[in-house]
Amino acid sequence: MNVAQFKQDLVDAIPRLRAFARSISGDRDRADDLVQETLAKAIANKDKFTEGTNLTAWLITILRNQYYSVGRKMQREVADPDGEHAASLESKPQQSGHLELKDFLSALQVLADDQREALILIGASGFSYEEAAEILGVKVGTVKSRVSRARLRLEDLMNGNEHFERSELAAAASASLIRDALTV
Repeated sequence: MNVAQFKQDLVDAIPRLRAFARSISGDRDRADDLVQETLAKAIANKDKFTEGTNLTAWLITILRNQYYSVGRKMQREVADPDGEHAASLESKPQQSGHLELKDFLSALQVLADDQREALILIGASGFSYEEAAEILGVKVGTVKSRVSRARLRLEDLMNGNEHFERSELAAAASASLIRDALTV
């Protein structure tokens, strides 16, 4: 089928498409939209039309499928003229969480080595205080004290009570320590 003939056959089918669209949608404007969408899809997919078959039937099938696809989408939509529903779906920007994590990783490098090691064993590796004490070769009370002091110092650093250098290098070093601890 040549392109000119295909276009002419599309134009000739418009009245039947409009009548069918109005019958299923019950709305003149929606029917016109359906016909327009159908014609656009037909032109985009003209290579899928088998020459010698009923073009109008093919177009009505496209229109019907389009109508039901849009209908399914509309069932999931919520009427929200005042924007109240949309406002309830807002999510806070994720940038602050990412920045806080980088600050935490930098602050972790400020801790004394023994505090950082105890905190990572307990917090990241998931060892009990007894297991961490055995690994470190110290008493359980020493591990608890180191973890407690590490947590208090991190809290001070993160709350701005104590200044520390935020650096990509420190954050990367802490991230590497935690990643290693998680694979234990």
